Amino acid sequence: MTAAVLGIIGGSGVYDLPELDNACDETIASPWGEPSAPVRRGTIAGLPVVFLPRHDKGHRLSPSDINYRANIDVLKRAGVTDLVSLSACGSFKEGLPPGTFVMVDQYVDRTYRRESSFFGKGCVAHVSMAHPVSPRLRSHLCAAADAESIAAARSGTYLCIEGPQFLSYVESMSYKALDYSVVGMTNMPEAKLAREAEICYASAAMVTDFDCWHPDYANVSAQDVVRVQAANVEKARRLIARLAQDFPRDHEPCPIGSDRALDVALMTAPEARDPELLEKLDAVAGRALRL
Repeated sequence: MTAAVLGIIGGSGVYDLPELDNACDETIASPWGEPSAPVRRGTIAGLPVVFLPRHDKGHRLSPSDINYRANIDVLKRAGVTDLVSLSACGSFKEGLPPGTFVMVDQYVDRTYRRESSFFGKGCVAHVSMAHPVSPRLRSHLCAAADAESIAAARSGTYLCIEGPQFLSYVESMSYKALDYSVVGMTNMPEAKLAREAEICYASAAMVTDFDCWHPDYANVSAQDVVRVQAANVEKARRLIARLAQDFPRDHEPCPIGSDRALDVALMTAPEARDPELLEKLDAVAGRALRL
């Protein structure tokens, strides 16, 4: 069995994880460029945990400026087997008010400025995103929320927009009519890259507002988001502490195979693969490529 290492990506407002014991920062070089920040290693209830602030401390990076490939690559190099994303979001549903956590199970990707794959010319791969979230990891998140009495939806569709602007009223009404649950700016291509790196991935989307479809939120502002997010951060820390306390110490094989996603994804014949690209893929795809 492989020992479990829990990765946490902190979104807006979650720039540190004080619950980490024996914490230390570690700078990990990536062939994909600069990650958002050094990773912070430690333990919670004896479980190895690796934390990475998605926007860096002080919220230095906008959603479009984050190097998602480098972030996932360094987490893979740090040994992460199971990855939880914490992120702020707006809600399209009256039943998901501010303060609610949504344990996402589906995504709609409307981003367009971001590198969304580790693969390409020289080594082509097509991973399945039919079920983009590891169900077992999401189940552990739901159980942790229940244990901490945190109001949480057990599923939901996350619309990822490019940003950094919020939606227009017509956009908001259109996406609401499509029955999406929440809107955010960061879970894509993060979830796609985690799948390519064979890391089990799940997301706790923390609702900060109703987006502008709602008459009480006709003009969503960053200040409104920050106010609600401050309360959400306290709940997020309790959620992660409980998750780590109850988390299996051995990595559980993913029932949908997300931790072996490359077994059926590689297209390029071994003799046609680009050695330079293979070198960059050493961490995320070394198992499947047998590097």
